[in-house]
Amino acid sequence: RDKIMGENAELQEEELEVLKSIYEGDSNYTSQSNTRHQYKYGEDGKSKSFILEISWPDSYPGTLPDISLESFYNKHLVPDVSQHIKKSVLDEADQYLGMSMTYSLFEFVKENFDTLIESQPESIEAVTERIEKVDIKGDEPDDDTQADSDKTKVKKSQMTKAQKRRMWDKGGAEEDRSRGWDWVDVVKHLHQTGGKEE
Repeated sequence: RDKIMGENAELQEEELEVLKSIYEGDSNYTSQSNTRHQYKYGEDGKSKSFILEISWPDSYPGTLPDISLESFYNKHLVPDVSQHIKKSVLDEADQYLGMSMTYSLFEFVKENFDTLIESQPESIEAVTERIEKVDIKGDEPDDDTQADSDKTKVKKSQMTKAQKRRMWDKGGAEEDRSRGWDWVDVVKHLHQTGGKEE
């Protein structure tokens, strides 16, 4: 078992060297540690973009790597798309079991990017709208209760311009007046009256 682990560690070391030389200068590739590798697809800030993370357990490449889309950058991805990408990458990984596969998987996603992200809405707003709609559905009143509340709204009486002007001169409509609308400005008042002489 130790021999297998040793072989895996050797293969991981070799693969790490290869990845570093392939992706040197590629700003889309980042390596969080020797066993965690990320690649960003699509345009920054666009809805159709995501970061794929491939992590190697100790037993890799004897076992499949961990495929993750949990990065905060991917918060806009709709769940169906996220699951589809993950499943496709894992299905692809099966054929490489026992061999170095990180580069092949990153390339697979690059070549199939359009198909993998097909169901993702064009704009990020559309994604948040979809999520909000799902959350809010339960809170919407049914049409009947909506109609009733519309009927009970009191119709405000129409006023002529002269009436409105008079009302505003008095300080606005009763319900529109803020607290203290008719208070005397003490400082102004003292200025006018001169205040008490000391």
